[in-house]
Amino acid sequence: MLRLFASAREAAGTGRVEIDAPTVGDVLRLATERFGDGFEAVLATSKVWVNGDPAGLDDPVAADDEVAVLPPVSGGV
Repeated sequence: MLRLFASAREAAGTGRVEIDAPTVGDVLRLATERFGDGFEAVLATSKVWVNGDPAGLDDPVAADDEVAVLPPVSGGV
């Protein structure tokens, strides 16, 4: 399961999608192919986590894992 938050969700038009791939990098590559350039731009500044832990592109992904894309968040008063 790929979970998308904030601007990643907006760029993709969804908050979650099933993508079956063996590594984090493969999941993100397939998501980029599916969601396009806007998603790729958001991804460039985002953090990626697997099951709540920071993840690298080469980290393996199992069928029951959750890959989360967390863009930087800005706020103000």
